[in-house]
Amino acid sequence: MDGFAGSLDDSISAASTSDVQDRLSALELRVQQQEDEITVLKAALADVLRRLAISEDHVASVKKSVPSKGQPGIREAISMSCITNGSGANRKQSHTSSVSVARKETLSSAAKSGTEKKKEKPQGQREKKEESHSNDQNPQIRASPSPQPSSQPLQIHRQTQESKNSTPTKSIKRPPTTEKSHNSWENSDDSRNKLLKVVSTSKLISKVIKNTDKHKDVITNQGSFVTISLSTFIKPVYVGGNGGTRDFFFFSRKGEYIKMFMRGRPITMFIPSDVDNYDDIRTELPPEKLKLEWVYGYRGKDCRANVYLLPTGEIVYFIASVVVLFNYEERTQRHYLGHTDCVKCLAIHPDKIRIATGQIAGVDKDGRPLQPHVRVWDSVSLSTLQIIGLGTFERGVGCLDFSKADSGVHLCVIDDSNEHMLTVWDWQKKLKGAEIKTTNEVVLAVEFHPTDANTIITCGKSHIFFWTWSGNSLTRKQGIFGKYEKPKFVQCLAFLGNGDVLTGDSGGVILIWSKTTVEPTPGKGPKGVYQISKQIKAHDGSVFTLCQMRNGMLLTGGGKDRKIILWDHDLNPEREIEVPDQYGTIRAVAEGKADQFLVGTSRNFILRGTFNDGFQIEVQGHTDELWGLATHPFKDLLLTCAQDRQVCMWNSVEHKLEWTRLVDEPGHCADFHPSGTVVAVGTHSGRWFVLDAETRDLVSIHTDGNEQLSVMRYSVDGTFLAVGSHDNFIYLYVVSENGRKYSRYGKCNGHSSYITHLDWSPDNKYIMSNSGDYEILYWDIPSGCKLIRNRSECKDIDWTTYTCVLGFQVFGVWPEGSDGTDINALVRSHNRKVIAVADDFCKVHLFQYPCSKAKAPSHKYSAHSSHVTNVSFTYSDSHLISTGGKDMSIIQWRLVEKLSLPQNEIVADTTFTKAPISSTESAIRSDTPTLPSQPLNETAEEESRISNSPTLLENSLEQTVEPCEDHSEEQSEGGSEELGEAACEERPQEQQRGSPLPEDQQAPAPLP
Repeated sequence: MDGFAGSLDDSISAASTSDVQDRLSALELRVQQQEDEITVLKAALADVLRRLAISEDHVASVKKSVPSKGQPGIREAISMSCITNGSGANRKQSHTSSVSVARKETLSSAAKSGTEKKKEKPQGQREKKEESHSNDQNPQIRASPSPQPSSQPLQIHRQTQESKNSTPTKSIKRPPTTEKSHNSWENSDDSRNKLLKVVSTSKLISKVIKNTDKHKDVITNQGSFVTISLSTFIKPVYVGGNGGTRDFFFFSRKGEYIKMFMRGRPITMFIPSDVDNYDDIRTELPPEKLKLEWVYGYRGKDCRANVYLLPTGEIVYFIASVVVLFNYEERTQRHYLGHTDCVKCLAIHPDKIRIATGQIAGVDKDGRPLQPHVRVWDSVSLSTLQIIGLGTFERGVGCLDFSKADSGVHLCVIDDSNEHMLTVWDWQKKLKGAEIKTTNEVVLAVEFHPTDANTIITCGKSHIFFWTWSGNSLTRKQGIFGKYEKPKFVQCLAFLGNGDVLTGDSGGVILIWSKTTVEPTPGKGPKGVYQISKQIKAHDGSVFTLCQMRNGMLLTGGGKDRKIILWDHDLNPEREIEVPDQYGTIRAVAEGKADQFLVGTSRNFILRGTFNDGFQIEVQGHTDELWGLATHPFKDLLLTCAQDRQVCMWNSVEHKLEWTRLVDEPGHCADFHPSGTVVAVGTHSGRWFVLDAETRDLVSIHTDGNEQLSVMRYSVDGTFLAVGSHDNFIYLYVVSENGRKYSRYGKCNGHSSYITHLDWSPDNKYIMSNSGDYEILYWDIPSGCKLIRNRSECKDIDWTTYTCVLGFQVFGVWPEGSDGTDINALVRSHNRKVIAVADDFCKVHLFQYPCSKAKAPSHKYSAHSSHVTNVSFTYSDSHLISTGGKDMSIIQWRLVEKLSLPQNEIVADTTFTKAPISSTESAIRSDTPTLPSQPLNETAEEESRISNSPTLLENSLEQTVEPCEDHSEEQSEGGSEELGEAACEERPQEQQRGSPLPEDQQAPAPLP
């Protein structure tokens, strides 16, 4: 850990600057919140002033004989005791909070014109006028001259700034009818102009704000009088801001609706009738939690040399931010979840137990960088042993390798910076031994020499370098091709038993580099110690990978010819086999059990094969961005579709692919018919297909528009299908013959942006839909797919499914400062207990349902390394399925009751081991502490605080809410040496991640 002392010292000033910046950010947020509150108060006051002008007009018409002195407009604006707004019988309490945004303009115009100051009136004359007003209108109701509120319920007063000088406020009598007041307002230009005769807005608002703390009256309806306090007009609930846009919630005190602003656009959600008091709603963490059970897919498309067989019989590979250990015989998976972004490379320690994996740089949800680094971890206990390179690597880790001659004490790493920096580490001590620039060209591989501990070889585009490492220095000697053709790329490295170096290049050639014992002839190149001694034409196209076997023989994998060739000890070809074209080109080759070998391909397959028996698929997945997901209505099946045009049916119990079909267009959305016999798949071009769920045969094909289809949704009885499109329309079809016949019923036209989500009512009469501009619209289907103008009519509908991301029951899932695109998908469980959310920050959330409070707490889980595009519960709610976009992964989570999960559950599967374990690893396992209990009452304020630092160790699968990540996130910032200690403390959680599955799963069938 001493190796980071220097970087720790260097980061002190940066940390201080960061603290100052954080404090400034907090102060700016506070100022913004205060500005938001003032804005809301302005809107409320505009409404008050309008109503005061009405009452003022009426008083003026009744008391024409009494000339007004001073400016009653401002006097009455400040003394808002009573407001005339129709008869008490017709007034709704909640109306006081229906403040439109347009009213801000009213106050703004008033502020521009109102420059006159208030004229004080003698106290006696003022009291006399108040009494005359009350007595003329209703002798039984009088305004008390005292500045304190009267004990009588109908005699209400507000103490203002002037009340400190014993100046009583003014009460205004409600007129007999609203109609009369309205007509007076319409016919009196003088009265309208009185609205503009006010003092400056800032001075008026400051007085009102001061008074709001003194008066906490509740809006009540008392005959013809209404008690009003500005503090109860609107109750803002701040949820942060987004850039220049101030985003917040506010709701009426009565509880009629909630208004939420997103990017400045108001979103109104009506509160259901069964909610008596909105303030009584409590949103807590759900008792259910998620546990990672299975990961479908493999990253071979743009990676190499990332498939190995461990002594435990497990294949180790990676996808997204998960490193998977898959036992293909027992059909079990374990998972290392320490990484925070895409894993890009992998190396096995000489002891075959410890593993090093490198990741790329990432960003958290606030845009702060997550530093690339290497994690060294134990493949038996799944505990993190060391974290290397925080603050050292740029962009990502390209390739890495353990030393072999000194039993793996050192680790060499090439990063993805422009200079492709080579660093050598004593990884157990976290000491960086040497660092040097390699080349500006692409570096594809780095390896320690197996017998010479001081020699490191790197290769890549048009080069091979032999590095001599001594202390903290590295010296480079370039490999000279001489009479041999220089390849465009040197793709891979291997070593012979005599110490010679083998390289495979893009020309299909294997070159043997031997160490020279004499100096080369002057003028024929530099004084290199390695020269080409032999050339072998091995493949048509490139030699993509070399694998040295235990018996000394060699396996090579070709790119273009897709051949795997076995070479004897004299490098003569002995056997060969061709990988079928549908699997793609070869990316990785590793030795398997007995005479078997493992192959990773560019189409994300992992194959297990022999030269005699051919290949068997062990792992497969999508090869392009993944969005479409649907779960079967009564079977353990799930369907996915992606931009690779593949439609795949998966078995979630046996964890295998049932079938796949290539369609004509990239798929984007899907849904099963309730009968389970067919599935509808929407594409990017407006076409949609109906496939037989068992035979994968095409049942029918239709086209709606020429833009992307974003949602397919059958009604609960399967008699209707709604198709949401990016052309802003929802297309309706009548469905018959168990989903095999479709006829156009109508089209919902009213959204001003593309459709994102929709849900059906149980009676098939209504549809709720969301759009890209944050609209929530409701549609009356039997009436010809008409838009329902009065949205409050739909507030009590119990929707069959809940996938809309905007709505009263789910708006609490939105994060602070959201811009409206942060949540890609949402789904309610069938038992209506929880909501699963897929966000843009690689996270899956689990909320309680309903979730009707801002900044609701959630369980948060990490495994994806790209935006999570979709989530869906299986029919029994036993599992949740999530899909990653660019990472192309399908992740299956098991729902577990929090109370039923022992705190000390260690499921690292230590009984799995089939190889001897060193005393070091045994000690690591035996000393593993019990998983600490985690607090469940964290607040949303803690969530905001935690998001201020990068998330390096936040990937604990069993974390409850964001505050549980606080410890690790704060340590990760700046790459302090305490992070290594945190990694050791993290072990029990990572052990808990590695839950083995039941061992009764069946082997997967090959791709049809």
